[in-house]
Amino acid sequence: MDTPPRLAVDRLLDDRETRIIVCCGAGGVGKTTTAAALGVRAAGRGRKAVVLTIDPARRLAQSMGIDSLDNTPRKVETVGAGNGELHAMMLDMKRTFDEIVEAHADAERARAILANPFYQSLSAGFAGTQEYMAMEKLGQLRARDDWDLIIVDTPPSRSALDFLDAPKRLGSFLDGKFIRVLMAPAKVGGRAGMKFLNVGMSMMTGTLSKLMGASLLKDVQTFVAAMDTMFGGFRTRADATFRLLQAPGTAFLVVAAPEADALREAAYFVERLAAEKMPLAGLVLNRVHGSGADQLSAERALAAAENLEEGGIVDQESGKAGLRDSGAEATEPTETAETAGSADTARTAHSARTTRTTRTANPPETGSPGTEGDTAVVDRITAGLLRLHAERMQVIAREQRTRDRFTSLHPEVAVAEVAALPGDVHDLAGLRAIGERLAAGVPAGA
Repeated sequence: MDTPPRLAVDRLLDDRETRIIVCCGAGGVGKTTTAAALGVRAAGRGRKAVVLTIDPARRLAQSMGIDSLDNTPRKVETVGAGNGELHAMMLDMKRTFDEIVEAHADAERARAILANPFYQSLSAGFAGTQEYMAMEKLGQLRARDDWDLIIVDTPPSRSALDFLDAPKRLGSFLDGKFIRVLMAPAKVGGRAGMKFLNVGMSMMTGTLSKLMGASLLKDVQTFVAAMDTMFGGFRTRADATFRLLQAPGTAFLVVAAPEADALREAAYFVERLAAEKMPLAGLVLNRVHGSGADQLSAERALAAAENLEEGGIVDQESGKAGLRDSGAEATEPTETAETAGSADTARTAHSARTTRTTRTANPPETGSPGTEGDTAVVDRITAGLLRLHAERMQVIAREQRTRDRFTSLHPEVAVAEVAALPGDVHDLAGLRAIGERLAAGVPAGA
């Protein structure tokens, strides 16, 4: 299998033409950590960066030493080098929607919209609102031009397609066509109007369906009347942001783990980005396992562990297993490929056995003398370590097969691998370490 091209993360961050980096992929693969690490590294290399996260777990604030994140970018201290700076924020979906209303309506109309129950349900829970507002906030940040790099941590959507499709869906909903269908019953009135409304309501989310009866008709009518001049603006901004994602200066990073489901989602996203003509920078493969002792295969490690646990047949020469206490002479067999493999396995655990035997025959002058109990303990510990190593090698082999399948489908996609860590990243030092591994492009110990 050919090695995929390596993703040059530092080159991407240093390119002043790169203004937006979008981290996308399935949920639970480390998008938030990747986005934060990229922001820390970019600021350390002199960029003025802002990280926009939509992660509900709010780990980003803790990692950056900020008490809390909200809808306003907050500066992260002691990160930038030279003129570099880092700001971070967390999307507040409803507050972003409120800001749009306040910016595009006069004070009286804005108050009426914000107090409207129909609007409150729409802004807080309508399907696709989070993804739309993430793109709305991206557009706002880009328009301010206070930062030369914006890094977006996309919503943890169930499907990779939601991030790209939701802004269009919500923009279509808010451009007035469907809203005006809902407006019709208010104009008709009476039972006929209510019956018509029920048909329309079946197409809406569960949140809106909780609002029923004549009061809903009044809320819809009031909402549409107040928002009438704003409907087209939602669709226009959604289309403008979509074009911004396609423009030069934007780079998508697909983030995945070396697992079948995550890489299947990543492959689908790569194909979708290509279809939408959106610039893909590469794949970040998180939580990759490696080993500094990969010369010892899982099979040999397991065989050596079994030998230790079964009474020490590794003490005998290859081909004489089982003859230790027979007293019978054995003829030395001619070495074949199979017996040669047995000899290799025997040599794998031989050093541990030799150490134990030497200690038993020559116990230390002080302390407890060597006993058979001591050797049994050494055997169990050694066998346990060999089995742990075998498990690690099996994981590495499985991950490699999964990566190879992705690479065979998309050999053109550059890849940066990040080693699996023993715990969560919880501070700036951890984010810097992730950034260094991203820049190296290969996991530690691999």
